Amino acid sequence: MADLQWYPGHMTKARRMMEENISLVDLVIELTDARAPFSGRNPDIDTLARGKARMLLMNKADLADPVRTQQFCTAFEEQGIQCVALDARNRRMNDQIRKRVQEACREKLERNRKRGILNRPLRAMVVGIPNVGKSTFINSFAGKASAKTGNKPGVTRGKQWIRLNKELELLDTPGILWPRFDDQEVGIRLALIMAIREEILNEQELAVYLLNYLKADYPEALTQRYGTPDKPLDLSKKEHELFTQIALNKQLIARGQTPDLDRACRMLLEDFRTGRLGRITLERTAGTDMEVEAEGGQAEQELQTEAAGNEEE
Repeated sequence: MADLQWYPGHMTKARRMMEENISLVDLVIELTDARAPFSGRNPDIDTLARGKARMLLMNKADLADPVRTQQFCTAFEEQGIQCVALDARNRRMNDQIRKRVQEACREKLERNRKRGILNRPLRAMVVGIPNVGKSTFINSFAGKASAKTGNKPGVTRGKQWIRLNKELELLDTPGILWPRFDDQEVGIRLALIMAIREEILNEQELAVYLLNYLKADYPEALTQRYGTPDKPLDLSKKEHELFTQIALNKQLIARGQTPDLDRACRMLLEDFRTGRLGRITLERTAGTDMEVEAEGGQAEQELQTEAAGNEEE
């Protein structure tokens, strides 16, 4: 499995900025991707936010398995973290989030009240990994384009204070990863949800991993998307054979009239990322997580060999 690392210099600067400003806030609002709720949480944030009220927003829930999303929310709530699943582009959850902010900061508000401090707004730091939707959430929550957004990691580089109303101010921060992934599957999941720049990825390895995971956890997503009535997808086949069948069923043909396995890999990744495969979550809550038999190296080598054969023809 590839050694996926991405920790550019601006992330060191971003972490330092967060450390310098954490004392100014009452609440840390962390965003994670609902498709990979554990992998999408930076463990450094638990250290940075120690002693602060906490809220977790599971963004992109419209793309994730709703049953597993609820299981994750329950697990986080049991840890004392206010949790809300949402699509940050949709403002429908804003009232609930405001209510949860008040609940998370109830002790702070009570202390302020006893001290006669009645008009001081709560301050919240918004944190998360790259491309998780922090700026989209802030813009939707504030009702205006307050923060830069983009469909790629690393758009927000500096801190931004956004005053929402008399009751709440938000500090937007750049997305940061952590220096090294001890579990390489965490890196793979982050690559699949595009929290890591695409330039460093191996598409075939990612596609093989995703294919094996879907075979184990969401087989119907594969058979319904890539099978046909007269040519159903046979999930008992090896990875390169499955990608060959997907390419043929979707009429992805390379030069020499051979199946285009590279395009089949890219299609699988794109279909997952856009939700065309259905609502899929890449992991389970603690105690129920399932190891995927990756067979990644061998399967990837078989795909590369066959792709090379296609180019020669």
